[in-house]
Amino acid sequence: MMQREKNKNPENSKIYLIGSGIASLASAVYLIKDAEVPGQNIHILEQNNILGGALDGIGDPEKGFIIRGGRMHEEHFECYWDLLSNIPSYEDPNISVKDESFEFSSKFVSNAKARLLKNGEKMDLTSFGLSLKEKMALLKLTLTPEKLIDNKRIEDWFEDEFFETNYWKLWTTMFAFQKWSSLAEMRRYMRRFIHLVDGLPRLGGIMRTKYNQYQSDVIPLKRYLQERGVQFEMEKQVVDIDFNFSADGKKAQVLHVFDKNRKKDEIILRENDYVFITNGSITESTDNGSWTKPPVLKNKSTSGSWMLWEKIAKKDKEFGNPGVFSDNIDLQKWYSFTATLKDKTFHDYMENFSGNIDGTGGLVTMTDSNWLMSIVISRQPHFSNQPEGIKIFWGYGLYPDKVGNYIKKKMSECNGEEILEELWYHLKIQDLMKPIVNSGLVNCIPVAMPFIDSLFMPRARGDRPEVLPEGAINFAFLGQFAELPKDCVFTVEYSVRCAQTAVYGLFETGKEVLPVYDSINKPQVLIKAMKAISR
Repeated sequence: MMQREKNKNPENSKIYLIGSGIASLASAVYLIKDAEVPGQNIHILEQNNILGGALDGIGDPEKGFIIRGGRMHEEHFECYWDLLSNIPSYEDPNISVKDESFEFSSKFVSNAKARLLKNGEKMDLTSFGLSLKEKMALLKLTLTPEKLIDNKRIEDWFEDEFFETNYWKLWTTMFAFQKWSSLAEMRRYMRRFIHLVDGLPRLGGIMRTKYNQYQSDVIPLKRYLQERGVQFEMEKQVVDIDFNFSADGKKAQVLHVFDKNRKKDEIILRENDYVFITNGSITESTDNGSWTKPPVLKNKSTSGSWMLWEKIAKKDKEFGNPGVFSDNIDLQKWYSFTATLKDKTFHDYMENFSGNIDGTGGLVTMTDSNWLMSIVISRQPHFSNQPEGIKIFWGYGLYPDKVGNYIKKKMSECNGEEILEELWYHLKIQDLMKPIVNSGLVNCIPVAMPFIDSLFMPRARGDRPEVLPEGAINFAFLGQFAELPKDCVFTVEYSVRCAQTAVYGLFETGKEVLPVYDSINKPQVLIKAMKAISR
């Protein structure tokens, strides 16, 4: 293996970060804090006009709020909390984002009392409902080496009965796995989060931010970086990268860029410059609908990050196989929606029905919904500009191409009003909500996300490039489609771990990447998990 020479004198280096998701923002923080790169030498190139990638949250009371989704947090996100321990919070510069989140989560503890519903009633979750054969299959999966299950789907491992168990219903809706998702990714989740198995029915151990993740995480990170001179270059789309391949290694040389007016430019990398590449995106090409209009499902041709990855992957086999993750939109998509209500009737009903005050219940799933619809009622206000008396909640459907139980249309064909009609039906509250809706006090914005589950597509080793490919001299891959052994995609922890891996691998910092929390090798954790599975 070629020995990579680390940069010990980065004062004159320019670093270009492609994309502005948390992996890029975290990389910029570590470049400044640990590698001692001057902030003004760091350029974040973002094709959109807003930062944050999948950590989003926008809107207002009149037009409606939008959350495309939320990334889970838990205590043992070692890299993520390390990052945020250095970042002042959104509202109070005297407290870090980490401390704010831990304090908030200690006040509003996850203890869901209405996690799964059927026929509008709470289901008994004292047992996962697993047979002895299914328990043995789960145990065998945790012990099987990942290299033996390349390209396998979850449904290749388990029989049909498994997908009717409470365990699967909790699992699929909490993590957004499908039957056809990667078995290797499910194995990683089982091993990585085995300490949370006992709490699955009540969402025990799940932590939350005070506001939506854009305001609680992205804005504080942006402020921190701006104060240190980092250059945010918005509406700059990198469409290709030239590399030089030689006996000395692989080196990025030229970035081909379009500005917001589609004017082409080139960024020529000097001897000591670097580029960090976010390859692929789960929120690319999303489209917002409205109360009266369904969203439009877009395709890959509208996605800058996927098209960039496809171009550079053709230049070296170690740059991965993007088509594995992006060529089956019908298996990767789902639809989410955000409701904004100028009335508290729905939230009061759900609080009384569930037994949870807002912010403590989390995900509520209608198991008999053809769309497999779930909703989340976060602690209010979930937006800093959300006035008293305005309530919001978020939801999603894993099977948007199925016809609804009440609205006889596919979820993908429904506008916001129709999606909520379907929800009222499953909760048996049509009569309660009808006058509220008729009074114009409710809005709902649905969102189509063609690539949201792309990171769970069945894959083999090599389909994701290493964060630092063999021979890479001045570049790294970041985000959910770069390979990190042991850790789990679809988490903020994965993105921040990529950032640490890239920065500490390319620059002399004297630091090591924080290890993945190794709960699978803790006897007390295993005993507790086995007792839970055996119920």
